[in-house]
Amino acid sequence: MYITITRQHMGNTFSQSSADFVAYLEKENEGRSSDLKDHFFDQNHNRIDAETVIKEIDANTDRLKKTEPKFYSITINPSQQELRALNNDPALLRHYVREVMKDYAASFNREKPVSVDRIKYYAKIEHQRIYKGRDREIQENRRYTAEIAKLQNDIRKVERGELRGNIRQLERRVEKLQKEMPHKIGGKPIEEGMQKPGHQMHVHIVMSRKDVTNRHSLSPGSSYKASEADLNGKPEKRGFRRDEFFEKAEKTFDRTFGHQRNYVESYKGRNLLDKDPKAFFAQLMNLPTNERAAALKVLGKAGAKMPLPNIPKNKVELAKKTLEQLKKGIDIAQKSSSIGV
Repeated sequence: MYITITRQHMGNTFSQSSADFVAYLEKENEGRSSDLKDHFFDQNHNRIDAETVIKEIDANTDRLKKTEPKFYSITINPSQQELRALNNDPALLRHYVREVMKDYAASFNREKPVSVDRIKYYAKIEHQRIYKGRDREIQENRRYTAEIAKLQNDIRKVERGELRGNIRQLERRVEKLQKEMPHKIGGKPIEEGMQKPGHQMHVHIVMSRKDVTNRHSLSPGSSYKASEADLNGKPEKRGFRRDEFFEKAEKTFDRTFGHQRNYVESYKGRNLLDKDPKAFFAQLMNLPTNERAAALKVLGKAGAKMPLPNIPKNKVELAKKTLEQLKKGIDIAQKSSSIGV
């Protein structure tokens, strides 16, 4: 599961309306009849229109400055394994979102626990994704596309008489590179902006910065980590426990849908990789044989460059370059949702 939390941000300032963001989330509804549109939903309602979302979020900004975000967004990207556990069923994904939002509310660091009923949020399921520059397929095709672009530029120069060369030979080199390009859909090389094949169901959630009473601020921003502040001589809890939320969201999914999560797909594994790649690899090699084999298979499919799996368990002092390649490969795969935590 790849989950991100981002704040509303438009350039160097904050927009005073959620209209642009909501319009972006409506892109898949363009051209659809009303009965085929995917609606926004919240904790208790399934059919909420875009105009209501904009009105509710924009009106819930009491005492917020122009320099402060008015809303935050959560994106939930299930992996292919998790989509299979969901049976690719939007109703099950809606159920999961509502359980996750309970985890989200409970992760605020307050003296009095925050309940989900205090969170003003609206969620939207999307069914399509497009390839972006960070995706593994785009990155691995890039060497070929760059060389093809150079050859095509040379062909144009030869045609204009600016360069000497054999156009047919250059064209054959282009054709050869196009055939060798590793990632294609229907024989066509994968490029940025192309739609990803298969099931790509995911969720965008927009949450108001203020609670439903429009009086209290509930910010999950990274600068609002769980801590205590002195208020009138008394310590007061504040902030948001991000790690706790991500771990809870993962456990909620596994418990709800009976999903057996591989170590490399876990938030714990990803966190250890970020902080200590050597310890991550040591932990990987210490997994039971069947789990280790499954983990290496997942990483291989994701494009991470892995050392041979028969390296002795106690040999964890690997070359720095190998560890960096491993981390880079997993990072790319996670961000492109080939694997996700």
